[in-house]
Amino acid sequence: MLNLAILASGRGSNMVSLVEAVKKKDLPVKIVAVVTNKIGAPCLDKADSLGIPSYCLLPKDFSSRFEYDQALAEFLLEKGVDTICLAGFMWLLGAEFVSRFRGRILNIHPSLLPAFPGLEAQKQALSYGVKISGCTVHFVDEGLDSGPIILQETVPVLTFDTVESLSERILVKEHEIYPRALELLALGKLKVFGRQVEIMK
Repeated sequence: MLNLAILASGRGSNMVSLVEAVKKKDLPVKIVAVVTNKIGAPCLDKADSLGIPSYCLLPKDFSSRFEYDQALAEFLLEKGVDTICLAGFMWLLGAEFVSRFRGRILNIHPSLLPAFPGLEAQKQALSYGVKISGCTVHFVDEGLDSGPIILQETVPVLTFDTVESLSERILVKEHEIYPRALELLALGKLKVFGRQVEIMK
């Protein structure tokens, strides 16, 4: 049984897709908490409506990024959390935090990594003129969207796409592959060898 925390900063649509998948598929996952770093983030209301305890831990209440990461890690460990899904969490977790949950932090990113890491991936893709974009679920390491890749899904970039229209189509695929990646982790079907992730039968 995974004791999962979902960290989010925005509207929480990926959070909802994860919660619904856990319930629908009866996965061995207990969602312990939803945590945000932004006051009034919509994900808090969605968590409340789903009956999941939600918390707000603000970076401004700490003197450094290191102290915030340390406090966040301690908070999660006190709640019994052993696994984390980042769902639009706008905060780059430091090396010490990552080391405390190594191999147990998943993230979803709206590009086909390693292309277009960081912020505004969809805008980057359109500016570059790529014909295919998509999304990636990966393990989190100490870098920026640089951890071992678990699953990817492609989305065609259309001639008259805007950031908004491309984002909407990518989000549909995010809601498909993120729950799938969590399911594979919960069932013990992911094996990591360096940068390679093998999906076991």
